Formats: sequence, structure tokens, C-alpha cells
Amino acid sequence: MGASGDMLCGALLAAGADPDVLRPVEDALDVRYATDETTKNGIRATTVDVLLDADDERDDHDADDGHGHHDHRHDHDHNHANGHDHTHAEGAGPSRSYPEVVDLVESMSLSSGVAADALVIFEVLGCAEAAVHGTDLDDTHFHEVGADDAIADVVGASLLLDDLDVERVVTTPLATGGGEVTMSHGTYPVPTPAVVEVAGRAAWSLRGGPVETELLTPTGAAILAHVAEGAEQLPTLQVDTSGYGAGDHDFPEHPNVLRALVGDGEGELIEDGIRVLETNLDDATPEVLGGLHESLRAAGARDVSVVPTTMKKSRPGHLVKVIVKPEDVERVARRLAVETGTLGVRETGARHRWIASREFETAAVGIDGSEYEVDVKIASDAAGEVYDVSAEYDDAAAVAAEADVAVREVVRLAEANVRK
Repeated sequence: MGASGDMLCGALLAAGADPDVLRPVEDALDVRYATDETTKNGIRATTVDVLLDADDERDDHDADDGHGHHDHRHDHDHNHANGHDHTHAEGAGPSRSYPEVVDLVESMSLSSGVAADALVIFEVLGCAEAAVHGTDLDDTHFHEVGADDAIADVVGASLLLDDLDVERVVTTPLATGGGEVTMSHGTYPVPTPAVVEVAGRAAWSLRGGPVETELLTPTGAAILAHVAEGAEQLPTLQVDTSGYGAGDHDFPEHPNVLRALVGDGEGELIEDGIRVLETNLDDATPEVLGGLHESLRAAGARDVSVVPTTMKKSRPGHLVKVIVKPEDVERVARRLAVETGTLGVRETGARHRWIASREFETAAVGIDGSEYEVDVKIASDAAGEVYDVSAEYDDAAAVAAEADVAVREVVRLAEANVRK
């Protein structure tokens, strides 16, 4: 049922994160996180409300909502189902510019990693707002997500994820809902423009429905855009804990909750969002084809293949296939057109690839009393199990030439001197 900042915080708390780690936000913003439990279509879920000073003064006088907790969310426009990212009433805290939000986050007592995560999330939000409104990032005001409660959601989710000490976050396609939602600038279709902008930068996909109301908020989308990879279905997982974060509204047939599962992966590879560009060439010279790998990789391509093929009228030609990240598609496509003179570049259907986690170590190689260094690539699955060790050929070739030995001997020594 989509995601919002408060639902993410609730799900992470329910899955085992320590609420005490939220204290730096409470101290900096003079707010309080109020957590409680509710039931959504028979599922016990955790609610998270960010209470301001005025809320605390009224707390004893508010009516119970029937689920055992008070509703202090500042979503006074009730056209959306989840969270409090939109029209804020007086008392929800001031809206702020992007630089003001950055200064506020940097003033909190946060670890460098948590602060960096929160700042990237706000940058994602800021870039989305700037794209929608046609402004520069530094001039962008967070009218919908710059208030204290929304800042508490972003920084709070960063703190809770850090407390769980997870190595990887994966999300299945996010339900956006449908219909329309009213915000400070007017009424817009769901998903909202800001959510669409955020999703265009993310490594996961959107899915409409299953109800006619907003389910995925800009804050929820931005948090997941930074921390999560996409997967079409739940990856193989040995579940240790799980929890549910509650959204605001109740639906007859759908529990309005966000579920978090925490556990150990069982050796699967990592799903990586990609696009594949192709073009056919029948007049490219060997020099142009030979230089494509370097020029396209400089533009952002992840991999380039040139395949001999037969074209119309039995003319020999080449098929160029380029793997690229979604955010680099336009730049790489233009570079491909400029370098080859092709009249068209097509995007094929692939949207994901499965890749190993890759890291490099420097191996010490001793030959005839002299010591050399060779970079070695180590491939492992999502569970951290190493299944391939490969010395970098250019490094090995340079050492072999200097030491006057065979390249394969340098490769063997380098690979033997790193972990397997």
C-alpha cells in the first residue's frame, strides 16, 4: 500500500529498531515521536506521530480515534491516505528552503553516515521539486515536506535503518494508488508530479492502485529512492524479524500497512536497474568501432558490445548494444549517435540485470626478490559469499613486462594472495 515517511518509521520500529536513536531529532526540532499500535484489517501495526509543542499541550484533551492512539498528523488535507507530506496547517512548523534544511540536518547530533543519508534524501526531494516547479535546487522551498514533522520522518528513517545495521534494502514495486490529491498548488493526478520525478531517479518501479487515493508520498518515495533497490518479488530471505507501519486511512479490502522484513539473504545476486540501447551500423569504420568502448563508457555506459551482423540487401554491418543506468540513457544515446552518425538509437525491453557485488583488493606479488602490486577484482553474492577472484589484466601485464615473466604467472600469484 505504498509508503510514507511515518509508515517507514513505524515499520522499522516494529521490525526491531530502537526508538531511543530518535533522540537527536527530538532535541534539535523540539518535537516528540509518539508511537502506538493500531489494527488495520486484522493486522497489528505501529503508528508514528510527530508531536509539536502545541500537540503535547493538547494531548490529554484529544479524543481517541478508536484504535488506542490519538491522531496528531498534520495532514489537514485528507484526500491522501498515507502520511503528512502535503498541505501543512499552522503549527506543523515552517516550510524551508533546501539550504535551510541542509543547515538544520547538519546541526543535529548525527553520525556522519546518518547525516549523509538524510542529506541525500533531501537532495532527491529538492531536485524533484525543482524539476516540477522549474526552479534551481538552492531556491527550492519544501512547501510540502519542509516542516518539522516531515524532516523528523526523513532523519528518523535514516536513524532507524542505521540502527538495524542492514547491508541491503530491497523493495518490490511500490503501489501509488490512483485518483487525485489536493496540495498547496492545486489538485493533481496520482502519482503526484514530485513522486513521478523521484521514481525516475530510483532503481525500482511503480504500480498503480489498488485504491483510488494517494498511497506513495514524496517523502516515502525519496527515502526509498536513496536506500532501496528494486525487485519484482520478495528475494530469497531467512526472516529474522518483521513489522508493519500503519497508514492513516482504513480501506474495506486492503490493510493500509507497509511491511518490513529483516533477515539474511541466501546467496542471490543483486538486481540492478538498467536500460539497453541498440543501433545498427553498416558504414562504420574499424577506427570508429574500436573507439566506441572508451567514448561510451566515458559518457556513462556500463558495458558496450559490437556484434557483426548481416543487414538488408545482405550488406555486412554491426549491431552495437550498450548497457546503461536509467539516469544516463539520454547522455549515452546522444554520444552513440554523435560518434557513429547513426540516424536512430532504440531502447530495448530489458529493465534489470543480476550482478555480483564487486570490490577490489591490492595483492602483493613477489617475483625474484622484488615486490609488485596488482589489483584483484572479488565477486560475491548478496550474502557476501565470494565465488570469483580475478586479477586485473592491465596490472598483471605491466608487472609481467617489468619482471620478464608470463602474464598468467603474475595472475596466478595475485589471485592466490587475496581472500577466496
